[in-house]
Amino acid sequence: MPFDRLTRAMDDWAAANPDVPVEIQIGRGNYEPRHAKWVRKLALPDYQARVAGCALFVAHCGMGSIISAIEAGKPILMLPRLESRGEHNTDHQLATAKHVGVRPGLHVAADEADLKARATALIGDARKADRLAPARISRFADPDFTARIRAFIES
Repeated sequence: MPFDRLTRAMDDWAAANPDVPVEIQIGRGNYEPRHAKWVRKLALPDYQARVAGCALFVAHCGMGSIISAIEAGKPILMLPRLESRGEHNTDHQLATAKHVGVRPGLHVAADEADLKARATALIGDARKADRLAPARISRFADPDFTARIRAFIES
């Protein structure tokens, strides 16, 4: 679903921070950024490469985005989509934000102004990057763990 509120906020941030490269995937959104580089949709390998190469990943509070950031070991700044603004069909992202926003490397903005302020703070000091990033996870379960589950199921 389109998320023009996030796109517009990050485009405004890009205008105020021209020295920081900003790229936005806008999907079916109506707002086309004027200050940030943008694409409609990236193929999964390109998307993963962009996440892996960024200093800060900014996204909605979707589990796919969260998992992508954790897999890449990148800090993520999220803005929840709101049903009242037609950004989603429920407010489940508010619940996600409440539960994940307290974890290291997973940052949640309350609104567009907070998003811009947090982006500035998080990107402002590159030396903090390692402390700001979530602990990295593998895309696959530990083989010992899956072996124990298999043994339990088969016994």
